[in-house]
Amino acid sequence: MPPGARSVQGQLEEALQEPREAQDAEGPQHPPQAVPAIPGSQSHAQSSSSGGDEAAGDAGASLQDALRNNKNQLMAFLLLKYRSQEPTTRAEMLEVVARDHQRHFPVIFIQASKGLQLVCGIDVKKVEAGNHTYVLVPTLGLTWDGVNEEQSLPKTGLLAVVLGIIVLWRGRIPEGEMWHLLSVAKVYPGREHFIYGEPRELITRVLVQERYLKYQQMPNSNPAHFELLWGPRAHAETNPRQVKQFMRRHTTRPAGHQSVPIRGR
Repeated sequence: MPPGARSVQGQLEEALQEPREAQDAEGPQHPPQAVPAIPGSQSHAQSSSSGGDEAAGDAGASLQDALRNNKNQLMAFLLLKYRSQEPTTRAEMLEVVARDHQRHFPVIFIQASKGLQLVCGIDVKKVEAGNHTYVLVPTLGLTWDGVNEEQSLPKTGLLAVVLGIIVLWRGRIPEGEMWHLLSVAKVYPGREHFIYGEPRELITRVLVQERYLKYQQMPNSNPAHFELLWGPRAHAETNPRQVKQFMRRHTTRPAGHQSVPIRGR
């Protein structure tokens, strides 16, 4: 693994923890939409079988653990490429994957690409058909990633999810509902997140200053309650159709995972 990748992988592994089981929300008024579990790495189901089934289960679990580790290593490598603004090739990525698991590279690559898009908001794009060269760019056409000398991991993934939730709430969402939904992904106001820092600061101040979001008092609310809407920069760089596709891509949950319905207005 290249120098620097281990520290990035450590940050990713800290963030890639299983989300808590989400409690069912009260009756949705519209068909439920699932919130992506931002940190979610997949887990394997444990069974209580015996004999050969147990051995097969252990072998399967071991393979899944190995694939997950290779996925995290590949994500760390791709993040380094993104930060250095360098393209990468299939051959380079294969060198990151353990030799014993290179035959599983297509699966590892797909999982790493989806994880990088959801966790950090970074797309892995092939330069041209038939060419095994890839570039890394912020997802959905967004141009902000929040990376600076102090913050090394992109935050575009949370921005994309927040924009998606607002779309599914028909263009505006009460702040309290937003935090309820983001709690599925272990993103809580006032609690430091390993990638996103303090989420309330990021969402209600930084992203408002960047003009991706509007944060305003709800009409006729006393005491004051606030709501979130798309800002002008979000409208300029992406559109609701693309954001809905992003949400659909990341809300197909594996068996055993819970998702919280979004209640429309």
